[in-house]
Amino acid sequence: MSTRQPNLNSRKFASIRGSKWLLLGLALVIVLVVNFPVLTVALNSFRTTESILSSRSILPTEATLANYLYISSRTHFWTFLLNSGIVALGSTVLGIFLASLAGFALSRFRGVVLGSYNQALLIVQMFPLILAIIPLFIFFRQLGLVNNYIPVILVYTVTQLPFSTWMLRSYFDSVPRDLDEAAKVDGCSAFRAFVQIILPLAAPGIAAVAIFSFLFSYNEFFISSIFLRDENRMTVPVGIQSFMQQYGTDWGSLMASATLAMVPTLILFLFVQKYLIAGATAGAVKG
Repeated sequence: MSTRQPNLNSRKFASIRGSKWLLLGLALVIVLVVNFPVLTVALNSFRTTESILSSRSILPTEATLANYLYISSRTHFWTFLLNSGIVALGSTVLGIFLASLAGFALSRFRGVVLGSYNQALLIVQMFPLILAIIPLFIFFRQLGLVNNYIPVILVYTVTQLPFSTWMLRSYFDSVPRDLDEAAKVDGCSAFRAFVQIILPLAAPGIAAVAIFSFLFSYNEFFISSIFLRDENRMTVPVGIQSFMQQYGTDWGSLMASATLAMVPTLILFLFVQKYLIAGATAGAVKG
């Protein structure tokens, strides 16, 4: 009896360990399959256009940095990247500011006006933006704001506002109302309690919304292509389109530009991943 028990425990331990390795291997396969397009772009960025078109393998046989040297010295890629950062950061900051105020008001106060505003958010979310692009372009052109960051930032903010407001409202609902009452007892106004107490507690939710907003503005193509036509004002999605011409495509430069454009988002995810998970699940469980 004493000799069988250790054997059973060792077999059970080996079975559990084998299951963990199997799950790990399955997870790695899934990760490789899901990220296969990204890996393909990154690997092809170290090959010339002729090598990409002629080779059947995704692994570069003769790796080269010519594509990166070309886009750094012969194109406005870094200007495109800077423009994307300005537009994405501006729309994210403005959107978070407005969405946090609106989300807190919808979470803490009730009334006909706020109920109508909540319904208006749903209507705006359902409205296709493409129907308003021409009137918006005419309006901003009359103001002399074409090839300017302002219309793009404003349109991005309005586009993201319903989603951001609903997410932040859900997070504010998970913050106990007793904190508001305690702040009022101590003499704080509703706005002061919101700034000094509620906002710090809602930091994970705000970070999650900021990430979603930043990525949307950073990757968006259609709106930027309408309002930003000057090469010195183009964002990355619009600027790298110049590598795709009518009679040919510079695939090497396109792959290198796409690879460099992914780097800021990857760095962003590394630093704020925990906030993204916490904020995405905010308000899902209460109690």
